[in-house]
Amino acid sequence: MFDIKSFFKREVEKTLTNIDDYIFMPERVEMTLEGGLLNCVLNSDGRVDIFYTKQGVTEVRSASRKHPFTAFETELYHGVYDDVINDLIKEVSKILDGKSEYFRQNKTLSATASLMAKPSNIDRLD
Repeated sequence: MFDIKSFFKREVEKTLTNIDDYIFMPERVEMTLEGGLLNCVLNSDGRVDIFYTKQGVTEVRSASRKHPFTAFETELYHGVYDDVINDLIKEVSKILDGKSEYFRQNKTLSATASLMAKPSNIDRLD
């Protein structure tokens, strides 16, 4: 999903922080949060990717490094990326709470004709 607001925000933050001058040691912090798995990844270019997975649904957001001279875990503990994490949790919850008018968990989907048909004109190579 392309989020124009996040894109512009990231570009402004990148310009203000000028983190392109730094190379970061990649780091990953994982934790269980509200019944799901949260993965926060610091990439070597200073981009922070945050993944949240719950009941098979995954949402991803990226953010620019806010404080390049602060340890990544310290940024996380001080809530620097909490706004991004809250957005992820809301999006995943919205998806999980949604219901389709076409697909239901208690309804078995039948196989389509193309999957059921046996091909009759396949050339064998043996």
